[in-house]
Parts: sequence; structure tokens; C-alpha cells
Amino acid sequence: MRQAKILYDNILAGILTETDDGYYTYKYDQNYIANNSELFITFTMPVNDTLYKENRLFPFFEGLIPEGWLLDIASKNWKINTNDRMGLLLACCQNCIGAVSVEPIIHTTDE
Repeated sequence: MRQAKILYDNILAGILTETDDGYYTYKYDQNYIANNSELFITFTMPVNDTLYKENRLFPFFEGLIPEGWLLDIASKNWKINTNDRMGLLLACCQNCIGAVSVEPIIHTTDE
């Protein structure tokens, strides 16, 4: 399982998860729901208590991943397969253009 904090203007908006069985989930943070309901990260995922779940990476997050020659450079430098979309998102999208950024959550073996 891999996870990332999704930040909107440096405020924790929610958690993106790639599950061990190949699904992707996104859940808004409760504090974010209470205080920032108008600041959704994408029109297709309004701010609420819903657990969004897909069998592939959500299109919004897919759109944050570099393309073309920049994707080639990122893939080669970090040795990430271009089909590993979550890996690319975690490696490349910590400092995106715009309000949304992705911060990897590192799990220890003790968890």
C-alpha cells in the first residue's frame, strides 16, 4: 500500500491511497471538510465524506504527472516504470504548479 497527503495551498486536503489489491482511494480530511468545503481539488471530487474509489489513478492526479521528455527524464533518473503512475506521482508531484501538491507518506515496517 502506498499513500500520499494531498495538500491544497499547504493545507492537508486528504489522503490518496493505492491499495494492495490495485485500487485507488481518496478521502478528504475531516478538518478540511469542516473548514474548506468550497476548495475542492477537482470538480469531479467535491468536498464531502465520500470515499472515492477507482480501479485506476483518478484523472486529476494523472494530470499532475509529467509528460513527454520530462516524463522520460523522471522515469530514468528515479528508475520508475512509466506505467507506475502512483510511483511517478509520489516522486514528481511534491512541488506542482498550482495549488495542489503531493507529499508521500512513508510507512515503517513496524506499522
